[in-house]
Amino acid sequence: MIDRYFKDCRREEGFELFRQLMKSGIWPNEFTFAGVLNACAAAAAEEIGKQVHGYMTRVYFNPLSFAASALVHMYSKCGNVENAKRVFNGMPQPDLVSWTSLITGYAQNGQPDEALECFELLLKSNTKPDHITFVGVLSACTHAGLVDKGLEYFHSIKDIHGLTHTADHYACIIDLLARSGRFQEAENIISKMPMKPDKFLWASLLGGCRIHGNLELAEKAAKALFEIEPENPATYVTMANIYASAGRWDEVAKIRRSMDDKGVVKKPGLSWIEVRREIHVFLVGDTSHPKSKEIHEFLGKLSKRMREEGYVPDTNFVLHDVEEEQKEQNLSYHSEKLAVAFGIISTPPGTPLKVFKNLRTCVDCHNAIKYISKIVNRKITVRDSSRFHCFEDGNCSCRDYW
Repeated sequence: MIDRYFKDCRREEGFELFRQLMKSGIWPNEFTFAGVLNACAAAAAEEIGKQVHGYMTRVYFNPLSFAASALVHMYSKCGNVENAKRVFNGMPQPDLVSWTSLITGYAQNGQPDEALECFELLLKSNTKPDHITFVGVLSACTHAGLVDKGLEYFHSIKDIHGLTHTADHYACIIDLLARSGRFQEAENIISKMPMKPDKFLWASLLGGCRIHGNLELAEKAAKALFEIEPENPATYVTMANIYASAGRWDEVAKIRRSMDDKGVVKKPGLSWIEVRREIHVFLVGDTSHPKSKEIHEFLGKLSKRMREEGYVPDTNFVLHDVEEEQKEQNLSYHSEKLAVAFGIISTPPGTPLKVFKNLRTCVDCHNAIKYISKIVNRKITVRDSSRFHCFEDGNCSCRDYW
């Protein structure tokens, strides 16, 4: 029953049934533990995952079991690489799933050096990597901007390890090259692919074009994406961002009309934060929260402090042809800023904050939270759709490369 709930994406019901199982005195086996931990990983529900870990320690814990591997996976996905490594180190013979989870966890948490070091240790342990392992390795190179190293690993997949390149590997290497502005190399690789480029590859290329303002190639990538999935709002929004950054407001208007004509609705950005075991969710400009007045007032005061420290709002991607002052106002109440502000006013000074967002965090929010972390002297972690951003003392673990 618990497994069925999780497979049907009914996580809350699955977690509740697991709690009832624990209260009944019937102890779960490792299959149940692994299923619950994987659900915790998918939902980034670390607190529940920690409780499950506690149950396992008291009742049944075999460091050789796949439940132990699920623990490594859960902590890695929740951004707690320290705990993932602790569990991993307690395994006499870590399996490939555990190695891969740890490598990916390091990559997504802004620790590419540790990810690549972990991969080298995997090779020395005579564990054979698979295609998923290399996705983690290439992601580590991408997040660190290690282009030449990434290309070396990419070619080694086939030349040294005897594996076949998958669509995921191609998407990763195109992402790495495009983020670095090496578009000619990216196009060369695409032209030689043995399979047709998929939506993930084109989206990676489009993302790189957004970063570097390559409008011509962006239009090519967007055209391919519109053919593959014409109702995906992400492509429309990214192209609108690129046109807005270039001051092409007529094109932005065309994108909006096209979305309206096709009934394409932009996925709303939302952020959430857990405070005292309660989840608080925020939308952009949200005023529905009981503490909205306090949150907005605090953000106003914080904005003044940020400007004194040198913060300048980045309005390049505001999708309206309006005055600069109005653009800055539009940026002020993005969902992650509201969640961070709520966390600050609702917890004791110095308490680390962890915010989750369903979309990629924007450039302005990323820059703003760097300033906020320094001003309030807190560690602020934001998990967006791309990776974990760990802000501390005015810096981010992604090194402004995401």
